[in-house]
Amino acid sequence: QVQLVESGGGLVQPGGSLRLSCVASGRILSLWTMGWYRQAPGKTRELVATTTSSGSANYADAVKGRFTISRDYAKNSVYLQMNSLEPEDTAVYYCNAEIKSSLYSSRNDYWGQGTQVTVSS
Repeated sequence: QVQLVESGGGLVQPGGSLRLSCVASGRILSLWTMGWYRQAPGKTRELVATTTSSGSANYADAVKGRFTISRDYAKNSVYLQMNSLEPEDTAVYYCNAEIKSSLYSSRNDYWGQGTQVTVSS
């Protein structure tokens, strides 16, 4: 089995910063694309940022210039540094990873349980 565990969410004032972390563990042969998604109340889940196994990053327009995704390959981890946070960034943030568990398995998508980020004064 594979698990993704997020941490780092919380309450922050507008203009503040937070850093989210996600660690993948379990039966992992190889990690491919990892990323962050978010879901605000009453809205569908949306992409925030992703990073491929080669390190190429992709960001949603709403977070470009404010958020930075990074990855620690040795620790099977992905991070999201969020600066200049706005009330519109309030959502549950989910970690996602594309993982191959064995030589004979295909790549599968896994999700974390989510971490709440609230931006409010």
